[in-house]
Amino acid sequence: MLLIGSFSLIFIGLVHSYLGEKYILIRLFKRNNLPKLLGSDWLTKRVLRFAWHLTSIAWWGFAVILYWLTATDGNPQAEILLTIAVVFLVSAMVSFVFSHGKHLSWVVFLAVATVSVFGVPYSE
Repeated sequence: MLLIGSFSLIFIGLVHSYLGEKYILIRLFKRNNLPKLLGSDWLTKRVLRFAWHLTSIAWWGFAVILYWLTATDGNPQAEILLTIAVVFLVSAMVSFVFSHGKHLSWVVFLAVATVSVFGVPYSE
């Protein structure tokens, strides 16, 4: 059952990112009344885009966690912590790259990735 959920999350993440780009974000960014951050709407558009796609990345992380819960004998804590670390590392990189470091969520995402990795040795 959990594998069905896992595959569903992978699918919905792909659909969410593709359709969101095609039918929501591109149309939204054509508007000229978006809020201006730091003097222009450039950062607003970047933040909206990376936040939209971070949702899909998070869902894919949950898909992997569901997989680990079915595939691992015994205690899947280490695999789950590593999955969380990867999801938040990717989130940090996406946030940093899309906003050129101006949106400070990357700092928090990187901290979560780091503590998740350091938690692995203590998970067993």
